[in-house]
Amino acid sequence: MLNSIWHYLLYFFGTAVFIYMGVVMLFYFIMFLISAVQLRRQYQLNDEEPYEDLLNVSYTTPLSILVPAYNEEKGIIGSVRSLLSIEYPEYEVIVINDGSSDATMQQLIKEFQLKKVNRVIRQQLQTKEINALYQSELYEYLYVVDKENGGKSDALNAGINISHYPYFCSIDGDSVLERDAFLKVMKPIIDSNGDVIASGGSVRIANGCQIENGAVVSVGLAREPIVVMQVIEYLRAFLMGRIGLSRHNLLLIVSGAFGVFSKRWVIEAGGYSKTVGEDMELVVRLHRLLKDRKEKKQIVYIADPVCWTEAPDEMKYLSRQRNRWHRGLFDSLWKHKKMMFNPKYGSIGMVSMPYFFFIELLGPLMELFGYLFIVISLIVGGIYLEFAYLLFMMMVIYGSLYSMAAVLLEEWSLRKFPKVQDIFVLFFFSLTESFWYRPLTVIWRCHGFIDVLRKKTGWGDMQRKGVSQ
Repeated sequence: MLNSIWHYLLYFFGTAVFIYMGVVMLFYFIMFLISAVQLRRQYQLNDEEPYEDLLNVSYTTPLSILVPAYNEEKGIIGSVRSLLSIEYPEYEVIVINDGSSDATMQQLIKEFQLKKVNRVIRQQLQTKEINALYQSELYEYLYVVDKENGGKSDALNAGINISHYPYFCSIDGDSVLERDAFLKVMKPIIDSNGDVIASGGSVRIANGCQIENGAVVSVGLAREPIVVMQVIEYLRAFLMGRIGLSRHNLLLIVSGAFGVFSKRWVIEAGGYSKTVGEDMELVVRLHRLLKDRKEKKQIVYIADPVCWTEAPDEMKYLSRQRNRWHRGLFDSLWKHKKMMFNPKYGSIGMVSMPYFFFIELLGPLMELFGYLFIVISLIVGGIYLEFAYLLFMMMVIYGSLYSMAAVLLEEWSLRKFPKVQDIFVLFFFSLTESFWYRPLTVIWRCHGFIDVLRKKTGWGDMQRKGVSQ
């Protein structure tokens, strides 16, 4: 009797994982086709679009660039330098020192000759107390806010309160932008005459690149395998995921490392909330606000504008990052669970929210069940062996071949990697993904579920080595 129950349960879980993986693979195949067509179309247009017109001040919308910084002494100077030299006609840079315990503030004061300024700050969003506001004597459009520690969302809200312009961009303190990135990411906002209220660009891994004076001089790959795998992972997430979702206004994530937002709509939505996934939660809340008010606005993703950021190069820091991302995903979906399968929210409620729940959130659990089924089948043997081999092949296709497809999209369109050997390295590591890297990310993300049950809310310590010098 017990033996029959055991075999029934094994068959049930194996079949469930098999069907789940089949549906996910079909979904990603459709996403790949949509992304390939859209990316190629954007790439062909980018060669012809007159971005030079956007350099005209009378034509371009001014922009506030917000840089939340907490213990970023190793990368903050290079990041700010890159922002001071971007191609954009009218903008301001606001660095928010969120109670750093290292020399972040001292370095900023010394490097940019900051002086205190007296100014009444309109508290449109509630934040921790601001100790002082500084302005650079070298660059009049550079401001630095020194405030009590309140977390990234609190720092961004403080920056929004201080900003002068109708649109703002959030940039991580360890990031470096390509010089024309803002021209490209702002173009859909300007062209839409207000219909696009948020726009996000691609984020790439800076490790292995040569960066001088806040600018990427040459693009390369790091030597560490886990960093190379993150390069592939970012290509897959941005080029295959977000392009397809953006095409139908289904995007629920604009990366906190590089995203432009309408200040008016963000303030009406209540600003950034205190959560480990503040970037996604804000976008979901904006969609919810727009649907409640029956506003036909868009949130889009543009592949070409690139922001280069430092990636963890040690397992313990990478595991903390993926754990935090998954907790942030759960938090965002849980806070807005009433949108799920709710026709009131249109395609966001009926397609996008279920996608992020069933594929992004539950995906690691289903993959973990798949790995356990394969191991148990190898032990039990019999009829389950062929089932296990088939499931393993599906997981290889899902984990490795789709990553290779993302590398192919990169080489076919954007071509950010000039060295042929780098493309070969990316293809090789894509093939190995299912055998070591993907199981690790599954474990890290599943641990995020455990931490959700434990009600863990912290970010965890992250190491910065300063690639943006």
